[in-house]
Amino acid sequence: MTTDLERTMRMNYLYDFYQSLLTEKQQKYIELYYLEDFQFSEIAEEMNVTRQAVYDNLKRSRDMLEQYEETLGMYKNFNKRLDLYAKLKKQLGGNITEDVKQIIDKLEKLD
Repeated sequence: MTTDLERTMRMNYLYDFYQSLLTEKQQKYIELYYLEDFQFSEIAEEMNVTRQAVYDNLKRSRDMLEQYEETLGMYKNFNKRLDLYAKLKKQLGGNITEDVKQIIDKLEKLD
């Protein structure tokens, strides 16, 4: 079972990967709710809409982010790469040269 924190972290990552595919309005809703931790009533006041409109817009935006992820898989691949980097470092252990460490560090920074 995923926690609220895990869901929020997932949305933050999905937003990082796919924000340019959302409208400015959708971006604003996601930013206020997930990044700035606003409540529905605060977003409603900020956006001059009802709480129901906030809920509807957030749900639609979340659904779109999940659909982009299902289609493109950027977050899934990001997590796979992180796992592979960790396995590689563990496998190399104390045998890691400075050159190899620099290459791994550069690969990790690409994400």
